[in-house]
Amino acid sequence: MVCAFCAIVAGEADGHRVFEDGTAVAFLDARPLFPGHVLVVPRLHAETLTDLPAAQVGPFFLRVRRIAGAVQRGMGAAGTFVAANNRVSQSVPHFHVHVVPRNPKDGLRGFFWPRSRYGSDEEAARVAARLRAALAEEPAEEPAEEPAEE
Repeated sequence: MVCAFCAIVAGEADGHRVFEDGTAVAFLDARPLFPGHVLVVPRLHAETLTDLPAAQVGPFFLRVRRIAGAVQRGMGAAGTFVAANNRVSQSVPHFHVHVVPRNPKDGLRGFFWPRSRYGSDEEAARVAARLRAALAEEPAEEPAEEPAEE
């Protein structure tokens, strides 16, 4: 299977690039929510966030952070919406982060899912226990320490 984002990363397919380095490539979404909607992808093909090697997560998200600031400044936006899907609603099976310029009353509605409360504290405690058990099943990956900024 050919990955559309790997083709863009490799320069084999068109994409309006706004940033690239050895870690990530950022380009305009072909079907943006608003002008300036950017996709940031790791150069390494990883289908989901959990497939991205732990050592690359921090450097990748530093690029996402930089792009979010550039989208806000470059588009004169009040802020940004930063989001990623993992498999469900992921139209291209290559991990990517959406950076969308946002403004008050920009008309973006129906983008968020309905929220509700747990039926009881006991139900919430059971869900929390399931998540703690899942976390205990695999060892935590410690990120490499980066030198402190001076």
